[in-house]
Amino acid sequence: MPALDLAGFPAREGAPLQRPWLRELRATLALSGPLVLINLAQHGLIMADVVMLGRLGAGELAAATLAHGLYFILFIGGIGLTSTVAPLIAEALGRMAGATDPVRRTLRAGLWAATLIAVPMMGLLWYTGPLLAAIGEPPALAEAAGAYMRVLQWAMWPALLFMGLRGALAALERPGWALAASLAALPLNVALGIWLAFPGSEAFPAGLGLGMAGVGLATVTSAIFSLVLLVAVVLCDPRLRRYRLFHRLWRFDPVLLGRVFRLGLPIVATGLAEAGLFEAAALGMGLFGATQLAAHAVAIQIAAFCFMVPNGVAQAATVRVGLAFGRRDGAGVRRSGLVALGLAFVFMTLCAGLQLTAPAALTGLFLDLDAPSNAGVLPVATAFIGFAALFAVADGVQSVCLGVLRGLQDTKVPMWVAVGGYWGLGVPLGAALAWGVGYEGYGIWTGFCAGLFVVAALLVLRWRRLTTGLLARPAAGGR
Repeated sequence: MPALDLAGFPAREGAPLQRPWLRELRATLALSGPLVLINLAQHGLIMADVVMLGRLGAGELAAATLAHGLYFILFIGGIGLTSTVAPLIAEALGRMAGATDPVRRTLRAGLWAATLIAVPMMGLLWYTGPLLAAIGEPPALAEAAGAYMRVLQWAMWPALLFMGLRGALAALERPGWALAASLAALPLNVALGIWLAFPGSEAFPAGLGLGMAGVGLATVTSAIFSLVLLVAVVLCDPRLRRYRLFHRLWRFDPVLLGRVFRLGLPIVATGLAEAGLFEAAALGMGLFGATQLAAHAVAIQIAAFCFMVPNGVAQAATVRVGLAFGRRDGAGVRRSGLVALGLAFVFMTLCAGLQLTAPAALTGLFLDLDAPSNAGVLPVATAFIGFAALFAVADGVQSVCLGVLRGLQDTKVPMWVAVGGYWGLGVPLGAALAWGVGYEGYGIWTGFCAGLFVVAALLVLRWRRLTTGLLARPAAGGR
């Protein structure tokens, strides 16, 4: 019987024998490339929203930053459940290449999990305005953020469904379609946002002038569009139709759904611990005024954009490690992890250099620096971007380590590492420096750096310990 590739098709014969490290590098780049571009395209949607909101004014940008923070802390929690789809499918395919039933059942459980968690999260987001007012945010900011959220929240469910389906396609090494859907949604979001948010002008005479609500409505429309497009592709692609991914989608599988929740809940907690660190910072910045909050929004967007690359590498590492783990190949697990870590380290080092050398140019991408109302933002944003450069490498390393460990289906210990590092060290230290010492936003960013460095170091140690044990096990064969 001929060897099969991951999708169950005959492998190409006569290919030259490659060295394992080179083969792994090529496989990781081939898989991570589309995943990185998907992340960049999806974050491009966020950055486009930030740019449009910044053009509406610093006040609108500050209010939307508070809303985005709450939205994405819950969205990241939802992603924690849907992200289990990729390692579970990869591990199953590592054991038996070309299997169809576990792929279909796992995706179905992931989509059910996304639905079950999206409904209560959207209900909570409806009360964003009162929640922000209750914790002491300025009333005008809280009211504006709440009005914006009542539009934006409707993107939650389709966006989580998209993430679950994207995970299945990544495990099947078919991420290109998710990339195409994300790229198609980006210009739609920008065009709709400009049309809906801004009043009519010579360039766009039919502008509706809905302000922040227009930006939110464009985001919701783009989320639905990308999901519908990806579903249509899955139904039409002959290499994906064989899996019948949506067959009996309504069936409730409590056994597999329970496995998704057992594996995913620690990932949820890990994501919430990190996202909560940044959201706590945004809320704290709001107490120091719109200038520091706007500068924080700029610096966070730049850091988050750079983070999309190691995050995509981490997603690829989850699949690569999951395949090796499924066939009990300890050397393959170690090799996949090292290749992914090396790629993240190199890229984030380059990003840190750019942030240190061109902070004004980067800030100008988000704010009109010639506007008098933004004059005080640039020096603060420059300092915050400098802090972002300091933690860039640690941020990339911890992301890839989490991806590698998820490929090993190890999620509980990383959860405690993240909770301890971010909330046991980062938040208390940032609060002490911001309010106790009087460093304000600069103290908060110092807490960022400390928490990320500690988490990255502990996760590397955890990965080394687990892979040392796996190296002693014989491989079970396979791809």
